[in-house]
Amino acid sequence: MARRRPATPLKRDSARSRERILAAALREFSERGLAGARVDRIAQRARINKRMLYSYFGAKNELYRMVMRRRFALRAAQLDRAAHTAPEESTVFWFQFGCRDRAWVRLLEWEALDATATRLIARSQRKRCYDRAVSQFAGFQRARQLPADLDPRLLLLSNMALTTFPLAFPQLTRLITGVSPGDSRFQSRWTAFVRSMIRRLRPVAPPVFTDRRKAWRRGASTGARV
Repeated sequence: MARRRPATPLKRDSARSRERILAAALREFSERGLAGARVDRIAQRARINKRMLYSYFGAKNELYRMVMRRRFALRAAQLDRAAHTAPEESTVFWFQFGCRDRAWVRLLEWEALDATATRLIARSQRKRCYDRAVSQFAGFQRARQLPADLDPRLLLLSNMALTTFPLAFPQLTRLITGVSPGDSRFQSRWTAFVRSMIRRLRPVAPPVFTDRRKAWRRGASTGARV
């Protein structure tokens, strides 16, 4: 009786094929969006036939949803691991993270441009993640590192603008600064800029007033000079 071959290599090959498909799909969707993406190109990039792609992920829409969910999960995991003690460090962290993950920035842009979308992908998970980020900003306010009279949700939104806008609109960044957002010179300058800008939001400590008359009287009674 012939011995059965172990199934592990097949599972390993299947996992590798799926990862190749997802990597190729991330590139295709980030470059062309859902409407412009083509399964033929994804299969070609992944070095796999379309039939196998469909067997793993179904239709193009399902593959797109999987790419979006995985990419957002990566962002959420980074938020869970990032324990910042100052708001400027949080802002710098997310800008640098965006520099390393330009594909996610482009996916968000394509998502915003999709007028046919009826539901936000992974809406509840994303909402919980952003609520945690809002709580982090509220914590910075309690620690007197940000003004207490500002809405923490709007603080988070402004933080997103600072960390994402130059990457989302590279043509404007080049036009205004003369440097591409992918250039290390721009990234260094923008990192220093956002750190300085957020620090300037730090509330000024109230002045400490001393009742000099009482101090003078205490000094006079003891013979000390005030």
